Amino acid sequence: MRIITGKFRGKQIHPPANLPVRPTTDFAKESLFNVLNNLVDFEGLRVLDLFAGTGSISYEFFSREAALVTAIDRDPQCVSFINKTAGIMDAENLEAVREDVFQFLKHPFGQYDLVFADPPYDMEGIDNLPDLILGSGVLYPDGYFILEHSRDHDFSEHPGFCQHRKYGNVNFTFFQDKDQRA
Repeated sequence: MRIITGKFRGKQIHPPANLPVRPTTDFAKESLFNVLNNLVDFEGLRVLDLFAGTGSISYEFFSREAALVTAIDRDPQCVSFINKTAGIMDAENLEAVREDVFQFLKHPFGQYDLVFADPPYDMEGIDNLPDLILGSGVLYPDGYFILEHSRDHDFSEHPGFCQHRKYGNVNFTFFQDKDQRA
């Protein structure tokens, strides 16, 4: 796993083999960030990475000068690895928190410009995540929620749907609060 671009471009990250994760492929990650380059200004961005796993997405945002990156995962080994890696990169504005995502969303730390979620593809309730995120108050009014999911889910009829991108077996669906979009 490597950081695609930014101040840590090319840096290799070597997560322990025993982490219970399915990291986003470098190809899909690079494609996602190419889309995001046209949607957001990374400098100053406040990002929430849900089901953070290895922290791969969090590191990309940090490398691109995001102001704050909060990574949430319930696995203590994942959280420890992310915080250790953040320490190595001297990333004071990147913090991993051990918490169940659904519990965290009941009392988030604040609002974010972008929320990214990469839950287990077979997770029960994945179809409810867009409503949960958009209704939680965790996003700023013009913020984006991006959900990584398998091809088994189609969110194109959701009222907050913005766009869908597919890269191999990886699908990203972008959402915004329908009442806040211009």
